Amino acid sequence: MAKGGILRRHHGADTLEEGSFLDLGALSFDDADSALGAKGNVRMAEVLRLDDIHTYSKLTYQGDIVILDYTSISNDATAVKRMSADLRNIVRDTGGDVAGIAKNLLCVTPAGIRIDRQKLRPTL
Repeated sequence: MAKGGILRRHHGADTLEEGSFLDLGALSFDDADSALGAKGNVRMAEVLRLDDIHTYSKLTYQGDIVILDYTSISNDATAVKRMSADLRNIVRDTGGDVAGIAKNLLCVTPAGIRIDRQKLRPTL
């Protein structure tokens, strides 16, 4: 298994010995985000009360995609309605998008990222 840059940079060699493993989780590259064009993160957040929306909205303003689990407040119709209104205001301000992706899961995206509402299915 002859490899150049990655192995040499992290192990000082061009090859791995048979039976040894390369821990991909331990690899980090200083320029990886800029080379790939990464500008934000995908964040998972749990909404325990309505005030949590304001905390997580800061992430969207910073350019992160936020997946919200609102199971804790899903039985309170008023709270869900207010949360939906707050999220619509956030995406209007940021130019992003919001959509339900599963039961009690919402995805909120920043500017420039749209959510395709069509589910992809394999072709037969």
